[in-house]
Amino acid sequence: MAKTNPKVTARKKRVQRIRKTIFGTTERPRMSVYRSNRHIYAQIIDDVQRKTLVAMSTDDKSFAVDDDANKCAQARKVGVLIAEKAKLAGIEKIVFDRGGYLYHGRIKALSDGAREGGLQF
Repeated sequence: MAKTNPKVTARKKRVQRIRKTIFGTTERPRMSVYRSNRHIYAQIIDDVQRKTLVAMSTDDKSFAVDDDANKCAQARKVGVLIAEKAKLAGIEKIVFDRGGYLYHGRIKALSDGAREGGLQF
């Protein structure tokens, strides 16, 4: 039986602690972020209806990867693209859920890109 990674366990605890206070409504849905080693995923969720309204990632087919772009630049681009999709869906204000990660690096780049695209946190 495989042992669980203590870093993953600690992040899951942080996620549970954060979710106690952050809740997405219909007027202000929650933007959740997940970061893997290769990709970054963002989705805008209405927690009242339990539905994902908009999603975007570096793994998405509509995302074009620049060869010289690093992961932070890709995260910023995902933020801009999810903001555009959210605007089309009629979403302007959101609650940001950093997913238990530090607000630094790729997570910060994604949120800056979303702000640049017109979302209000």
